[in-house]
Amino acid sequence: MSDAILFVLSAPSGCGKTTILRKVMAGLPGLVFSVSHTTRQPRPGEENGRDYHFVGREEFLSMREATPSGFLEWAEVHNNLYGTGRAEVERQLRAGRDIILDIDVQGALQVQEAAAPVMIFIAPPSLAELETRLRRRGTEGEETIRLRLDNARQELRFTDRYDYLIINDRLEEAVDGLRSIIIAERCRRRRSPAGLPVSAAF
Repeated sequence: MSDAILFVLSAPSGCGKTTILRKVMAGLPGLVFSVSHTTRQPRPGEENGRDYHFVGREEFLSMREATPSGFLEWAEVHNNLYGTGRAEVERQLRAGRDIILDIDVQGALQVQEAAAPVMIFIAPPSLAELETRLRRRGTEGEETIRLRLDNARQELRFTDRYDYLIINDRLEEAVDGLRSIIIAERCRRRRSPAGLPVSAAF
């Protein structure tokens, strides 16, 4: 196995995790996004194979039961199934590419048991602000919003299992925080900020 880094990123729904990650990946080379499988329906603007691999429930369950395991982790969230394909993650790491998983707390704790990821949690400034953001999106009904807020309360209880905590109060500060963590972890492994090995001569 190379010295590539496995990053795990979690946040309650509505915290801006996807926006933060996209901004970081646009300006930081050598970082691969792990595209998860899900049984939920695509949201407006999402593309199959880019944002998620959108699959039916039966197909997901078949992949989950594959031997050896088809998923590095999987979880049921908001009545939908999500999972990270094991083979693709292992292939990227063997090739020396840092890879980041955008997964919920259930899945993150599974990965933590199976590997040695760098765990990063993004939290809202407050639950009141999170509720405001969820309502502003206008994509969910009242029942779904309440479910997401209840799940957020549960997920925030696990922040002590993560290596880093970022509060997304101001977007650009949160982006800078995530970028800084990735660069620091690369430097800790004697690699450049871009993820390249530092010459042995040093």
